[in-house]
Amino acid sequence: MLDHTGVSVSDFEKSKAFYRQLFASIGYELILEFPASVTGSSDVAGFGEGGKPDFWIASGEPNRPTVHVAFRVGSRNIVDAFYKAGIAAGGTDNGAPGLRPHYHPNYYGAFVRDPDGHNIEAVCHEG
Repeated sequence: MLDHTGVSVSDFEKSKAFYRQLFASIGYELILEFPASVTGSSDVAGFGEGGKPDFWIASGEPNRPTVHVAFRVGSRNIVDAFYKAGIAAGGTDNGAPGLRPHYHPNYYGAFVRDPDGHNIEAVCHEG
């Protein structure tokens, strides 16, 4: 089982602001943050829910190729809110909310690229 994941970002403060706004739509918040002086390498910020960060950003050279991370959410309305929040936060469209029946009949997802081009998705599997 996956415990946590993360991406490297070119502009830590810009990305932190982007993810704060994006993740508020799915109930995530900034939980932990450490400067490079503590980690020994880069500034890091951990987002999640219930006090447990499971998505981290780290300052540095962005991942190439870019990364795709999908967050399972409980309703199609949350997928819609995620997409709107991502665009409002400065993300770019990589797939508007809608059904993706080639995955399965109830796959409803939306895709937003973060400031470094990472493909961040919200998906609901309920009908």
